[in-house]
Amino acid sequence: MVAGDVETVAEAEIGARLAGARVLEIQRVGGGRNSRVSRITTPKGVFALKQYPPSADDPRDRLATETRALGWMAEQGVDVVPRVIALDRAANCALLSWVDGVLVAEVGANDVDQAVAFLGAVERLRRNVDFPSPQLASEACLSGSEIERQIRARMSRLNALDGEPALKAFLGREFSRRFEQLLSDAKAQLSSAGLSFATELPVDRRALVPSDFGFHNALRDSRGSLTFIDFEYFGWDDPVKLVADSLLHPGTPMTQAMRSRLRSAMLDIYTNDPGFPVRFAAFFPLFGLRWVLILLNEFHPDRWQRRVLAGDTEGWQQAKERQLHAARAMLAELVA
Repeated sequence: MVAGDVETVAEAEIGARLAGARVLEIQRVGGGRNSRVSRITTPKGVFALKQYPPSADDPRDRLATETRALGWMAEQGVDVVPRVIALDRAANCALLSWVDGVLVAEVGANDVDQAVAFLGAVERLRRNVDFPSPQLASEACLSGSEIERQIRARMSRLNALDGEPALKAFLGREFSRRFEQLLSDAKAQLSSAGLSFATELPVDRRALVPSDFGFHNALRDSRGSLTFIDFEYFGWDDPVKLVADSLLHPGTPMTQAMRSRLRSAMLDIYTNDPGFPVRFAAFFPLFGLRWVLILLNEFHPDRWQRRVLAGDTEGWQQAKERQLHAARAMLAELVA
């Protein structure tokens, strides 16, 4: 019998209903700021119960997005992602197959090769098998203008925060100057190649991408095999954004050698797109600037409150100072 607080009992009830068996044990293993994941043990086996954020916190239908993507990949024989066992729309929960493994703390060549093999498989499927939704990936960037819009919107929200002189000094002095310079460079590169900064990427050049892809969303088993998790933002996007985000994501630091290996192999996946190399060269620095601003999300009171509710004990001022330092370091690396 499962005992615990009200939330744990509720999770056990949902898990039992979806698994069709009583829950013998339940253990929270992940989530907090976003979705919550619990490991539930039943007479039928072990499963992952995933609870998605309520629509009041996030209007995106993460449950539908993830389960649709996982279901489509399962139908096509992709076996390096979790399987969907059952859904509870009313409770906004999904029961997934349990994945044994540990987070990837250090990225090696075998990890890179497995990630590229997975992305290559998804791209080949995209070309040959219909995907049952036209939904764009979360924060898709189908043109340079959209990247610019997202950067300016993030800057505006950060600048609107009260009582943050260090943040505003960074944005006004260091960041803005680099942004305008790199924005001008990107427009010039595209114009020289006869490409438009403002025009959206044609449908046939878009890829199905697991937005927020990276080794921070992979589990490695005892044999070294990776399973890729978290497809809540899956959808159509410019593959340039996928490649850039995979290289830039600060969740799992990679050596320069591994970044080069990943970059080269991922670029090979999209060789059928003649405009890809130019778009990548032009947009990569802008995506880097976008990540600099993402690092500053801790300055938003609502984001910080989510961390507090998730049990984070770090002081807010300390967290802001840490993230501002990280943002400054990332900006310096981009323009070095």
